[in-house]
Order: sequence, then C-alpha cells, then structure tokens
Amino acid sequence: MTQQNSGSNQNQMAVPEAKAAMSRFKEEVASELGVPLKEGYNGDLTSAQAGSIGGEMVKKMIMKQEQQMSGR
Repeated sequence: MTQQNSGSNQNQMAVPEAKAAMSRFKEEVASELGVPLKEGYNGDLTSAQAGSIGGEMVKKMIMKQEQQMSGR
C-alpha cells in the first residue's frame, strides 16, 4: 500500500484528539533543544533544527513505549 504525496501536506493524526497534546509535546521538545519554535509558520528554521525536533520526539516516544512494554 503506497501513499502518493501530491506536494500538499497530507499528514493526518491517527488519533485526531491527540493533536493538541502532540503540539504541546513538539513545543516542549523544541524548548529543551533551544530551537526557536513559534506558533504558526516556522519556515525560517533550518533543516537541522526542524529535524532535531522530530528526531527527539521520536526518540522520546520510543523510550516511553519501551518502558511501558517492559512493565516500568
């Protein structure tokens, strides 16, 4: 099953009710990393800055899931 990207933002939340929590999580991670994330358009961020936010979010989510799976 392949999803075609026509150039527009096709990202959708698997659980739409989690959108606000994910937004807060992204802001927290950006703050921890010292990346100047602001509400709305952030096109002035470098690729490295934007990537560091997403990468750290994934790292934290994986760690949380591993903890849950191990019974901690």
